[in-house]
Amino acid sequence: MEQIRTIWLSVSGMTCGGCAANVKRILSARSGVISAEVDLAGGKAEVRCRGEEASPEGLTAALAAAGYEARVLP
Repeated sequence: MEQIRTIWLSVSGMTCGGCAANVKRILSARSGVISAEVDLAGGKAEVRCRGEEASPEGLTAALAAAGYEARVLP
């Protein structure tokens, strides 16, 4: 049975709906990511992934490369 886990991120630098859509696209494109939902007003992202295939570090690095500051929430 495949293990699904959720990673919550705090994302800074999103100023509009286009930014939120871009963050969602970046996260969704990562290997192992099943889905990504972005809350522009709250500055958060919820990422559902398969097991250990997607790492929190890889997700935050992908966002940093696009100019967003992200950190993993507990």
